[in-house]
Amino acid sequence: MRKPWNEYFMDQARMVATRATCDRLHVGAVIVRDKRIISTGYNGSVSGDVHCQDKGCYVVDGHCIRTIHAESNAILQCAKFGVSTEGAAIYVTHFPCLLCSKQIIQAGISQIYYEADYRTDPYAVQLLKQAGVELTQILVQIAE
Repeated sequence: MRKPWNEYFMDQARMVATRATCDRLHVGAVIVRDKRIISTGYNGSVSGDVHCQDKGCYVVDGHCIRTIHAESNAILQCAKFGVSTEGAAIYVTHFPCLLCSKQIIQAGISQIYYEADYRTDPYAVQLLKQAGVELTQILVQIAE
């Protein structure tokens, strides 16, 4: 039996998260349009900078500022290569933070599929709903 699309793309987001270089949390994101992956991203350092896993996290006010979030990296990859995100969906292993939520809205992404809640900001939820972004949590299916 074929795996449903949502599970397939969430599996891809989990796989992308294995590339994350900040050990505080491994996050993966996959942007999809018309059932095709157009971009991926994971949380890690700016190109050419040291990685948290090599030098340690650079924590300010409880946040590692050395890293770029997975959602941002995926959106920026589309910008870099001129790929439109208008009307796309994003699959992400953890609910986006406030800044990533704002970027998702501005990028024209219309759906967020996420697996885990993580410090979910009520204002981010409010903004996403106000912008008409559909939110769907995909729970892990445990094989028996």
